[in-house]
Amino acid sequence: MNRASEAAPRIDLTACDREPIHIVGSVQPHGFLLALDARTLVVAQASANAPVAASIGTALEAVFPELAALARRFLDGGGEPDGAQYLRTVTLGSGATRQAYEVAAHRVDDLLVLELEETDDASGEAGLDALNPRLRAFVQRLHTAPNVEDLCQLLAADIRHITGFDRALVYRFDRDWHGTVLAESGNGVLPSYLDLRFPASDIPAQARELYRRNRLRIIPDAGYAPVPIRPAMTPAGAPLDLSQSVLRSVSPVHVEYMRNMGTMASMSVSILVDGVLWGLVSCHNGTPKRVPLQARNACDFLTQVFALQLSAKVRGEQAEQRLALGAIQARLLGFMAEEDSFVDGLLNHPDDVLALVNAAGAAVVTADRCRILGAAPPEGEVRALYEWLSARGEAEDVFVTEALAEDFPRAQGIADRASGLLAISVSKRYPSYILWFRPEVVRTVKWGGNPVKAVQPDPEGGPDRLHPRKSFEIWKETLKGRSLPWSLPEVEAAKDLRASVLGIVLRRAEELAAMSEELQRSNKELEAFSYSVSHDLRAPFRHIVGYANLLKNRESPNLTDKGRHYVETIIEAALSAGTLVDNLLTFSQMGRHALNKVSGDLNALVEEVRRKALRDIAPDRTVRWKVAPLGRAYADPAMLRLVIENLLSNAVKYSRDTEEAVIEVGRLPPRDGEAVFFVRDNGVGFDMAYVDKLFGVFQRLHRVEEFEGTGIGLANVRRIVERHGGRTWAESRTGEGATFYFTLPVREEAH
Repeated sequence: MNRASEAAPRIDLTACDREPIHIVGSVQPHGFLLALDARTLVVAQASANAPVAASIGTALEAVFPELAALARRFLDGGGEPDGAQYLRTVTLGSGATRQAYEVAAHRVDDLLVLELEETDDASGEAGLDALNPRLRAFVQRLHTAPNVEDLCQLLAADIRHITGFDRALVYRFDRDWHGTVLAESGNGVLPSYLDLRFPASDIPAQARELYRRNRLRIIPDAGYAPVPIRPAMTPAGAPLDLSQSVLRSVSPVHVEYMRNMGTMASMSVSILVDGVLWGLVSCHNGTPKRVPLQARNACDFLTQVFALQLSAKVRGEQAEQRLALGAIQARLLGFMAEEDSFVDGLLNHPDDVLALVNAAGAAVVTADRCRILGAAPPEGEVRALYEWLSARGEAEDVFVTEALAEDFPRAQGIADRASGLLAISVSKRYPSYILWFRPEVVRTVKWGGNPVKAVQPDPEGGPDRLHPRKSFEIWKETLKGRSLPWSLPEVEAAKDLRASVLGIVLRRAEELAAMSEELQRSNKELEAFSYSVSHDLRAPFRHIVGYANLLKNRESPNLTDKGRHYVETIIEAALSAGTLVDNLLTFSQMGRHALNKVSGDLNALVEEVRRKALRDIAPDRTVRWKVAPLGRAYADPAMLRLVIENLLSNAVKYSRDTEEAVIEVGRLPPRDGEAVFFVRDNGVGFDMAYVDKLFGVFQRLHRVEEFEGTGIGLANVRRIVERHGGRTWAESRTGEGATFYFTLPVREEAH
């Protein structure tokens, strides 16, 4: 049969999860219950089958002094923290009414709950003595079991031997709480369920919680009539919590489930590993069957020993895997530390990257780059997955799944490469991920009945009244879209790699911070030196120009043509040097003066600078200006003026050989909170191969003989813009003009 061919019924399966099975208000009839005031031992509640002598309001000591003494000793010992505690076997009544009872006790708030279960063994010791050799032999065999399946088989066989049930199963839960029968011991009376799966709805959530809190449960006769507890409410006004009860009545749905299985008696023992419900030992009998409390306690002991051995074996296997993966991680750490970028350390050693988590493919993805390793999905699909991960609110440190398409439906198309995903985030500020992929592993599983028909609605009982499954015929399902699961050591190895990457990035950041501090100190020294030198040189150059002009004017008749040429050369050189000193002084001041930002009309500023530039343009030149609406800019007016002056001056200068110079000033739509402005000309342009040198101090892309200048103007532009929190860049083609861009942070009043 194929699961895809079955239409799932529209049933509210959460009705089972909502059933209050811990406060059912009744017990099974093979014993009776007394709820006593923990201070006075006065009977507050009792099951309807309790002895008449133990009526409500009666002091226990007055009617059953031996039982009262047991209760006092239990209370003086502090009670049992994790379930009902067996006290001893007592005999009540006399003559024909004499009956031996195994006594168990537990606390519920201010009440002491005593449960007396009928037994044929008045001493209560013979059964335990008979079990001791079996218990010792079981513990010895556990140490020699080579794997988990063999451990489970030992447990199933010994528990069936102790209890005498027709069938004992060891049942393990998966991540979705479906159960799989790993081991079975039977006498052939009941059918085999070995290797079958049972859906999570067979054991609803609140039942699993009770299994975790109360490890033992028995139903000697599925045909029993529940015995009510009277009164229905405790003195505190609430139903009595029977979570730890050994006699607790069970849900009618479960009793019907047992009958549908063909079993009339059952017992279960919870398997807890590190406090988590790992699975169950589930025992069944074709006819009603009672198992003494001592034998059940022995089964609980066996199961706890089994759980310890299971945990030790799993931990041992994980420790071996951690050692192997740790060696790989150490190599990767060394590779990353040797490279300028940790990414290069990973990309240069793809085999180790994949082996770290036993993946078939991997990818290192940032906002602008995607590097693929091994059998990973195509880059476009990896990029889509990256966008999906980045959009999941705050970036998750680690994301793990063996069924990616369940969370990311688009992954159905890449199941052959990415049914499983293990992702680590290596940056909180800028989403960056290392992704590992595992391919789909198609497998067939056998269910104990159709899992989508686990329960059926009761047309007469309303939407919350359900009937359990009636068929346990083997039903096969093909599972697709799933990879092999990621083990805990593999996930931990990925987390450790993430910590290593962050450590390397942090160390590099600290190194850069130290270098930045040193550079800032050096820059301040250079700025001070530059300011001092340029300031002190201004006067000598002015003197040179002044005296040279005096010499030229006063001594002109006495100068030869060659002497006059020399004097003019001195004046020209001194003026050029003075201009250079002035520009240096301006450049050094850029880092010293505080910004005084205000919102201003940028078109007015451009027009003012343009009119000034017109005075320096030769009369025979044709210049066409195209100034678009620029809006307002939030900046220091004096510094922004210097930016506009430099850009317009360059545009005029480098387009002077053009028949008609066209100079355009405009504004682009905002980008990422920045206003983008540009100045464009149709002049000589420049080679983009040298664009990185363009904004440097004293960097020139044309000879001084062709175009005058000091090579500081664009450096001033960049420095001013960056101090405002903006950016600068340029685009050009030789002979086709150039465009210079700068940005300023947008403020609402700057629009």
